[in-house]
Amino acid sequence: MSSKQPDQPIRFHSFPYSGHCHRVALLLSDLQLPHETINVDLANKAQKSEAFLAMNPFGQVPVIQDGDVTISDSLAILTYLSERYGAGRWAPRTPIEAAEIQRWFALAAGTLAFGPAAARASKLFNAPVDLPAAQARSLALFDVVDRHLAQRDYLARQSLTLADLAFYAYVARAPEGGVSLDPYSHIRSWLARVESMPRFVPMPEFPKR
Repeated sequence: MSSKQPDQPIRFHSFPYSGHCHRVALLLSDLQLPHETINVDLANKAQKSEAFLAMNPFGQVPVIQDGDVTISDSLAILTYLSERYGAGRWAPRTPIEAAEIQRWFALAAGTLAFGPAAARASKLFNAPVDLPAAQARSLALFDVVDRHLAQRDYLARQSLTLADLAFYAYVARAPEGGVSLDPYSHIRSWLARVESMPRFVPMPEFPKR
């Protein structure tokens, strides 16, 4: 358990099938932080309501409210929770590790988001995405990541970091976007290592239509 705890449960505005939200759920679980999960009705545009836009003007989940502190964006939330409650467990140990984590954060917000995450959004939520382009982008990303993981167990160092949490969900669920993980043995082994976290929480399966 983290050495510091919030004064009251953190309010976690989430959507159960969002990989962005799952990143936050993993860290909340690992740090054993008391929290209340509030599922936002994205289908009915609850994220565009006046009340929600007051928390995040971009109208996106996740958002956390920690007392009088409100943080939006999954990567920003990971950083905040780690710095405030992580007791050094998730902090970079060297400037090189800090740079590596930021590099993977940039990829999570870029190629991962516009590759496997976008392909999945197209397939599951009918998002207006160029699906073949997103799938091709996914394969190019996975080719690089698989080679990277052939030399190490985790993305940024030889133990879990926030980089692994940032990447996990959209890689694990890439098949939902029509991107097979069969060719990528090192990625599949890495997924299993992340899933062996003591307080790992699975991402819910999207209901079959």
